[in-house]
Amino acid sequence: MSAWDLDLLGDPIPEGHGRRGRPAHIPTDENRRKVIILAAFDKNEEQIAAALSISPPTLRKHYLRELRSRLEARQRLEGKLLTALVAEVDKGNVSAIDKMFKRLDRHDLATGHFAQAPREKKKPKLGKKEQAVVDAADASKEGKWGSLLRH
Repeated sequence: MSAWDLDLLGDPIPEGHGRRGRPAHIPTDENRRKVIILAAFDKNEEQIAAALSISPPTLRKHYLRELRSRLEARQRLEGKLLTALVAEVDKGNVSAIDKMFKRLDRHDLATGHFAQAPREKKKPKLGKKEQAVVDAADASKEGKWGSLLRH
């Protein structure tokens, strides 16, 4: 295939280009994969058809099975991505480890698995004079000077 056999976007020019009528669409594995990926990202039929340069009826005719399994496509794609991420984690890729921790944290927050305990309120920071009064009161209650400071 030479450079003259491709259009401006790098797609092959079909046989009979320039003749009357549009050539019949032939589904390929690459196009099926595109449909699954675009369906996984919640693209509608018009957007998917535009990405393949076909009409929505042609899309439904040739790729109906892929369009019906949108939820499954999302899960399959996410499974593939997580598998690849775990493979990179096993290799020791620090960036992949960081991304895995972030995904786990996001998952835990979304599902509520590890709800954080309520944090204690911080005491307001006291000035020097206020802190001296608090320290004097504490010293009079306990410690070796406590008996001398009590009246």
